[in-house]
Parts: sequence; C-alpha cells; structure tokens
Amino acid sequence: MPVPPLESGDRLTRAEFERRYQATPEKFKAELIEGVVYVASPVRVFHGTPHAALVGWLTVYWAATPGVSVADNTTTRLDMDNESQPDALLRIETGGNSTISEDGYIEGASELIAEIASSSAAIDLGAKQNAYRRNGVQEYLVWQTFENCLSWFRLQAEEFVLIEPDVDGIIRSSLFPGLWLAVPALLEGRMMEVLSVLQAGLADPAHQTFIQTLTSPNLE
Repeated sequence: MPVPPLESGDRLTRAEFERRYQATPEKFKAELIEGVVYVASPVRVFHGTPHAALVGWLTVYWAATPGVSVADNTTTRLDMDNESQPDALLRIETGGNSTISEDGYIEGASELIAEIASSSAAIDLGAKQNAYRRNGVQEYLVWQTFENCLSWFRLQAEEFVLIEPDVDGIIRSSLFPGLWLAVPALLEGRMMEVLSVLQAGLADPAHQTFIQTLTSPNLE
C-alpha cells in the first residue's frame, strides 16, 4: 500500500507522522502539534525576511558563545504528541534540556525557540505555544508579521509571562546572558543597530561568566 500523504488536520501518532513525513518530497514541511498535523504553506517574503533577521541575530550570539548551538527549521521531538520544526532555536549543548538523537533530530525542549507568525491568531500563539510551555521551553519569541510586533515570553512558575522591552527598547535574555535584542530596531529593519546592541551584550561581563560556566570541565 502507498504511504498516505500528510494533510492538515490529520490526527496521528508521532510514529505514523514520521512514517508519512519520510515519504514526502524533501522541501515539504509539516508539524505535529498536540496530535494534529499542520502542513506549511509556501513561504512568502513576509516570513522569509524576518526569519533571516532572527537567525542572523542568533547566529552571531552562537559564534561568540562556545557551548551553545543555533538551528534553523530543525525537527524537534517534544513529546509523543508534538514534533515541531521551529523557525529558529538556541540550545545549551551539554547539560541543557535537549539532546541529539541517533538519527539526527533534536529531542526535548531547546532553551529558546523563535517562530515567525502571520498574525496573533496563528498556531504559534495557540496550540504550539501551549506545547512549548508544557515541555519546558524557557524563552519563546514570536514575531507577528501582520501586526509587525514581537512577543518575548519567559517561563515562570510553569506559565509563559510576556516580557516588555526596557526604556531603551531592549530585551535581555535571562537564560542566555549577553543575548540582547533591540526590538524597535528589529521591527524597523535596522539590522546594524540590532547587531550593535547584541555586541554590547556580548561585551558584558555576565556573558564571559556564562561562557566559563558552559565550558567548565566540571559541567555535568
């Protein structure tokens, strides 16, 4: 029997989702969220450009921070009902909450996940957000491109709490010291300013302390 195609709305086990996914064309993208299949639409520039901006910001941090890694559109096995493919993520390589499986997928919740959403009504701020919260994602960023606003959530007491920028328009990660984001500059496409603020964060002493913690030979 031929393998049935994945279609939005299918309710599948993770094993069946993976079986069907492996039989699809390479450029096909789908996610399993709370046991339901979501097939991605073709990517427009309204998604692609913000995606590139967030990945670029995270990549600079990764390059300056041994012990962390960044990933773009990488399949993540969260639990038996959720297998997502975040637009971008940042994870602690050793001693973090996620691991790399033998077949090359991420298993468990990466510490920081970023998604590009078409609007506030998108799945990224609904079922997917709940799945990330329940699985222990510590920081969750959603860039709503229709409203052109960015929401940064931090996990506190098992709930996602919205973090507001400071008076200078900057949000500073509590989990990744030195990961500073100039939110207005990002939303207005001023990437040189975004990277300049990030460089200031990387120069902060807390970032160097964090690196020492990550690379310590006593790290379990």
